[in-house]
Amino acid sequence: MLKDKVVVIAGGAGLIGKSFVKSVLENGAKAVIADINEAEGKRYCDELKTQFSSNVEFVKFDLCDKDLILKCIDFTLSKFGKIDAAINAAYPRTKDFGAYFFDASYEDFCKNTNMQLGGAFLFMQEFARFFKTKNAGNIIMLSSIQGVVAPKFETYKDTPMSSPIAYSAIKAGLIHMVKYLAKYLKGSNIRVNCISPGGILDGQNPIFLQQYKNVCLNKGMLDPSDICGAALFLLSDASAYVNGQNIVVDDGFCL
Repeated sequence: MLKDKVVVIAGGAGLIGKSFVKSVLENGAKAVIADINEAEGKRYCDELKTQFSSNVEFVKFDLCDKDLILKCIDFTLSKFGKIDAAINAAYPRTKDFGAYFFDASYEDFCKNTNMQLGGAFLFMQEFARFFKTKNAGNIIMLSSIQGVVAPKFETYKDTPMSSPIAYSAIKAGLIHMVKYLAKYLKGSNIRVNCISPGGILDGQNPIFLQQYKNVCLNKGMLDPSDICGAALFLLSDASAYVNGQNIVVDDGFCL
């Protein structure tokens, strides 16, 4: 499906990123795991090399560091000679991220917005700049259902969990940035799209899991692998004329 394509996956050592990496490798592509977590990134890369040999590499990456983004591009070119697509699954945030609305500070809101939305801007800008030199490219960003609809606060009832307002602002902004850049790059043969997953299973509170499932249609919280089909579609030639779109994968949460 992706034979001989080269895909950079920012946040490739994270929960969703790992699934993306393995999925593109299983479909014939070469993958670069770009992540700030060197220890886990290298460990996962070594694990995958036992099956995929030299088709996977790791490079240190920081979404908020322009120099490391440029080094990632140079590294990938040195290893594989080209880049066909770049996926951003990185998720930088502060230790206080997730605070209730009245507990969140202005400083923390601004810092998280700068890290996540500002970092996404850097990622999109530098990969778009590179792809323009090749007159071809594919950028895929990861947003969220919280960027599509307001949180369903009833799913957090009787739990210590909440959905931070910065997250909604960031993810909604990201969707529109994708539309902006896709239109801005008209005629350049560069596609820019977005995936908005529903909640991803990661050891959450059992009460929350049940309440979340109640507002979905079948499964409720998703596994990381449930998002991979959308990514593979956007990476493949089957989506050649899908551009500026946001694909929602949420088991009906937004309905």
